[in-house]
Amino acid sequence: MKDKEFSALRKKLEKTQKQMAQLLGTSIKAIHSYEQGWRTIPVHVERQLYFLITRKLCGNHGAQPCWDIRSCPQEQREQCPAWEFSTGDLCWFINGTICDGNVHDSWKEKMKLCRTCDVFRTTLAKLKHE
Repeated sequence: MKDKEFSALRKKLEKTQKQMAQLLGTSIKAIHSYEQGWRTIPVHVERQLYFLITRKLCGNHGAQPCWDIRSCPQEQREQCPAWEFSTGDLCWFINGTICDGNVHDSWKEKMKLCRTCDVFRTTLAKLKHE
């Protein structure tokens, strides 16, 4: 996530930098640094911010689950945490999901795939229209 995206999402949440720091459990100086591009935005902060913005703007209004969108085979579904915890609209948020038949070792690696996936891209498109 880049500094401009971070700042834009904070504004969509209608939060001050101080409120954002409280929500993310970090300092206001860290928020300043993220938005100025002085500090790389940690993956756990990126993840939390995406979660907050999607819950506020998108909710779970009957979203089609990822396993249907991606046509995952039943045996793959049964091993996937998104299926286990009924979070097909939040598959991108959960580590250990089985996308393209693989469990990814890190959030960064997982997000490379998620950014090309229709499930996550649809979520991002909804955010841009809000």
